[in-house]
Formats: sequence, structure tokens, C-alpha cells
Amino acid sequence: MELRQLQYALQIAAERNFSRAADKLHIAQPSLSQQLSKLEKELGVLLFQRNTSSVELTHAGEKFVEQAQTIIDAVELLRQEMSDISQLRTGHVVVGSMPITGAHLLPHVLPVFKRKFAEVEITLLEDSSMNLEKLTASGQTDLSLLSLPLEIPTLAYEVLGEERIDLAVPPEHPFASRSAAGIRTSLEELKDEPFIVLKEGQGFRKMTVELCRGAGFEPRIVFESNNMETVQSLVATGMGVTLVPHFIARAPRSEFVPVYLPLAEPVPSRTLVVAYRRGRYLSKAAEAFIETFKTTVKDLSDE
Repeated sequence: MELRQLQYALQIAAERNFSRAADKLHIAQPSLSQQLSKLEKELGVLLFQRNTSSVELTHAGEKFVEQAQTIIDAVELLRQEMSDISQLRTGHVVVGSMPITGAHLLPHVLPVFKRKFAEVEITLLEDSSMNLEKLTASGQTDLSLLSLPLEIPTLAYEVLGEERIDLAVPPEHPFASRSAAGIRTSLEELKDEPFIVLKEGQGFRKMTVELCRGAGFEPRIVFESNNMETVQSLVATGMGVTLVPHFIARAPRSEFVPVYLPLAEPVPSRTLVVAYRRGRYLSKAAEAFIETFKTTVKDLSDE
């Protein structure tokens, strides 16, 4: 049994498809199938049930994948510990990020980190919060930028800071002039407003709906998008209102800019965290990246 065969089996289990697994592993599909058959023959059990459209784990396969993940984690832990002990200046950190939040925070974080640790390679993986939790729990990212609450209990996290939630309205909206007058809008006042929100599966969509429900109403959703930039642009054209994380609201845009307003007390906020799999060894490079993230978010929050 070879270490690469364990990695192959884990990738097949993750993808439930030989072709996609082969692509992710950068090997030919026949070679992948051959290695799996060789492994199954050595073990004397069938790990995967091959169907015409998918691949499913057998009972033996489920047990194998569970133990294989433990072995791969142990090997990675040993590798990173030895790297840290030898005080190598190089390293590699895989960072998961929600696309829009990362787009407005990472430009502040990455240059600072690279100035201090120029030899450390950073790989960025962008996905929805739901998928990022799964990727982090399976060890495909070293750490991920997420917001609480986390759905997967095997994840641990460190708090980066609180980010307030702002209201975005069209420039001609009656609420638009309130900020200059020092008047804050309450969530309850939005009960009759049309809402533009992110699509299902994105963490901030869930937060928006829960905040509205907490204020006693179900948001009247008139349009959904996968992209927060699109949501804000549609608000700017007068199609509705939305809630926006403050770090995103503060970002400059060239056109279709809504008016951003702070909400009334108690001001809603979300807790940004760096999450990683519980019990996973964090390399010195990963720990340094987390510390850089914490400092940057604090500086932005203080502005």
C-alpha cells in the first residue's frame, strides 16, 4: 500500500467521479483506475461501487477513507513539524476565502504578509461559505476566512473581529438622506421594502434573512444573485434594498453605487473568523498568516 494510493482513494471519495478525480490529481483516468484496482486487490475488498453515472463508497470504503484521511493528516503534520523545526524560511499555505469578502480584505493582508515572509507561497481558494467549510474540514485548505456560525462541528476557529452590517439603498430612496441628518434606520422599517439578496448556499444570504426575521418580518425578495457586486449594483438602479457587510460597503466603485447607511441600535454585525480543522497542526507560516489577518482587520475596523 502506497501513500499516493491513499490520496487517490480520498480524491475519488471526494469527487464521486473518476474523471473529475483524475483531473484534480493531474493523472490519466486509466492510471487512476489501475491504481485503485491494485489497491483493492491488495486489500481484498471493494472500496467503491462503480455505477454508470457515479461512484459510491462501499462499507469497507467508508472505513478505509476514514483511516486514510487520518494517515494523510499525520504525514502532513510530520512534514510541517519537521519544516518548522528546521527553521526553513519557505512554506506553503492554502487559504480559503469567500469571494467578495476576500476581494476587499485580502488586498490589505497579502502585501503585508509577503513583505514579512516573501518566500512563503500562498494559494488562494475561493468558494461559497458552505463549500469552504467542507473543504476546510477535509483538509483541502489550511485555513479559511469565514463568518460565524459555523455549521461543521469539526472546525475550530480564531476570531478576527466584528464587522458591522450596513443598509444599502438606491440614491433616490427616501432613506438615502437620513445619514446626513443623523437619522438611523431600524431593521423594522424595512418590512415593506423589496430585497435583493445573494442566492441560497451563501452565508450572508442566510444572515440577511435571519436578521429580517429577528426584526419581525420575512424579507420580500425580488431578485437573487451569486455576486454581491451585482446585488449592490441592482440596488443602485432602484430595484430594491439590501444589507451589506461594512468592509464591502466601504469599497469604491466606478458606477451604480448605492447609498450606504449605518443601521440603528442594536447595530447588527457578523463575526469574521479564520477557521481550520480541529486538531490540525498549523505551520508557522499559517500561524503568521492568521496573525497578519488579525492585525489587518483590527486596523480596518479602527478606521
